[in-house]
Amino acid sequence: MRSLRFPFPPVLLALIGVASGALALGASTLSEKPEPPAQSASASAASAASQGPASSYALPASEDSGAVAAKPPFASAGGGAFGPEGLGFSRKPRIYPALFESMLQDGPKVYGVDESSAKSDSERWALIPAIANNQVLAFYGKPGSKSMGILGQYSKEDLARILEGYAKLYDDQNGDEGVVPAFYLIYGTCWPGGEIGYLKDSVVEDYIDFAQKRGWLVILDHQIGKYSVEDAVSRLLPWLKYPNVHIALDPEWRTESPMKVIGAVTADEINAAQQSMSEYMGQSGIVGPKMLIVHQFQAKMISDRDKVRADYDGVLLVHTADGFGPPALKKSTYSYNAKAANMPLKGFKLFFKTDLEGAGYDEPLLLPAEVLALDPPPRLVIYQ
Repeated sequence: MRSLRFPFPPVLLALIGVASGALALGASTLSEKPEPPAQSASASAASAASQGPASSYALPASEDSGAVAAKPPFASAGGGAFGPEGLGFSRKPRIYPALFESMLQDGPKVYGVDESSAKSDSERWALIPAIANNQVLAFYGKPGSKSMGILGQYSKEDLARILEGYAKLYDDQNGDEGVVPAFYLIYGTCWPGGEIGYLKDSVVEDYIDFAQKRGWLVILDHQIGKYSVEDAVSRLLPWLKYPNVHIALDPEWRTESPMKVIGAVTADEINAAQQSMSEYMGQSGIVGPKMLIVHQFQAKMISDRDKVRADYDGVLLVHTADGFGPPALKKSTYSYNAKAANMPLKGFKLFFKTDLEGAGYDEPLLLPAEVLALDPPPRLVIYQ
């Protein structure tokens, strides 16, 4: 597909996003590397201190030029909307078979609370996570930093309109699945030397409140830096008290030389992070399940990958393919991650075109139909 390429001001782009389900295409081609894919996402997350120009977007022709459908993009096809309390659906949903077979037979386990407190079947089924019968569609970045993703380039209000347009694109094409929008915030940023800079609590809380009122999710990402995975997780756990908050770890940034040396974590560290999550939720009475998202685009980023578990109470591990490049490389990265059947929930990250010097992006950006055709279809789709 050939597309026109021209920049839009934020407000106009937001309106187009709602009207036509705007889809951005990039304009750079990167060479492939041997399997496993090794294209780094580093260059597209340059220092937050650098306020580069906003991304350019190209909008392909779309047959759908009407308003967003009457059904919200974050509602289930069965009619049970993802409520503002951020817990799930009000009726029994379609279950993701590989992971939720036991729930289909016995009903969901209510993590973090006494199951007897969920007095009816409908109340218990309301605790099923959104990812059980929906895709999660997230915009990624750091608020206030134009160089670190789309989330830092627009206000929450403008982002919401653009995100709704993208959610409609996926909701129109993913069959019986619904779509739940999400803000994916870089909460802990890795600086040179491996130090970590954190978002202000007030900023995080503002995004959480904005999303919660819409029934959306917030994912807080920690880049780890020179510290241990345990340290990173300990900073993230308190945010789980908010019903719509989930957490993420990015092994690429487990390094003292960001954008120069790609970091790594071990299977034992991922398992320990899940164990800490599960125990914290139980001890704090936090209702789950909650997602823990882990990124990978090189084999070395997760050592002993086959030893990673995905069966901790209250934790849904989402294994996400990161990295930018042309479609062949993107699909190869995802295929490599898909081989890790021990982590059945998969995510996929895409990179919008950027004018930031030295930053990478996808060329061309895969269309929603191409993303949905990945095997297995990703439960989480992230746009940076």
